[in-house]
Amino acid sequence: MRGGPARRCRMQRLSCRLSTVMLLCALGLSAAAEPVAAHKQEGTVHGYLVLKTEGGHVAAVGDLLQVVHGSRVTSHMIFHFRDGSLDDETTVFSQHGNFRLISDHHIQKGPFFPRPMDLSINARSGEVTTRSVGKDGKEDVKTEHMKLPPDLYNGMIIPVMKNLEHNAEVDVSMIVTTPKPRLVKLAISPEGDDNFFLAGFKRTALHYEIKIELGGLAGMVAPLVGKQPPNIQVWIEGGEIPGFVGEEGPISQDGQAVTIQQTGPTLPAAAHESETNSGNGE
Repeated sequence: MRGGPARRCRMQRLSCRLSTVMLLCALGLSAAAEPVAAHKQEGTVHGYLVLKTEGGHVAAVGDLLQVVHGSRVTSHMIFHFRDGSLDDETTVFSQHGNFRLISDHHIQKGPFFPRPMDLSINARSGEVTTRSVGKDGKEDVKTEHMKLPPDLYNGMIIPVMKNLEHNAEVDVSMIVTTPKPRLVKLAISPEGDDNFFLAGFKRTALHYEIKIELGGLAGMVAPLVGKQPPNIQVWIEGGEIPGFVGEEGPISQDGQAVTIQQTGPTLPAAAHESETNSGNGE
């Protein structure tokens, strides 16, 4: 064989280097980070949200319903889309000292989502369940046990970001479906301060960028084949009681980029007319 021994030696070295890289990537992904400290705890909330497409079209309206019992928080975020699609996530977590996920159930279905999702996580038992409907119309339920890290934060990214130290960088974990459940890292990094406006008044928010790190061989290959997920932008107003300002980026795998922000309800017409007439002295 032409150049046999030398060629085999080079191939062995290449194989060794590739195996080493894959091992380091796997170790980096499996290394568990410490959970984020809950310095500024969550409270009872009913927030109103709006979801817009890149062109500014309102695609959905949503509610954030949050109830607190002791150190246990139940958060329900739901978006109803104009086209009938649904994004519905219920998250239960504790905030005694640190934030820790207890359970998460996230459903995305309808025309807006290229890949429907029904993902349930039991963080205490390590059970991760996915549900899907096959072409025959039958439901397919798959449950697997995963070793879940203490910094797993499905459905909790905003509370966690509200508790980050100013200009702090942090990596946290999340389970995504691709379509099989898989553990990824979210690298959260500060991008400086940005101005935003509240009824015409200028205020300042902390701008963060979230990069999804696939890890392992998939993470090495993804940028080459165009499958690296886009980064997500989030704005948080700091202070004694931090507040969520907005988010830009995709909310589903292979989905389009959207903007999510708080919104306010419009008063009923009768109340508005009464207020106008009162102001005119009538």
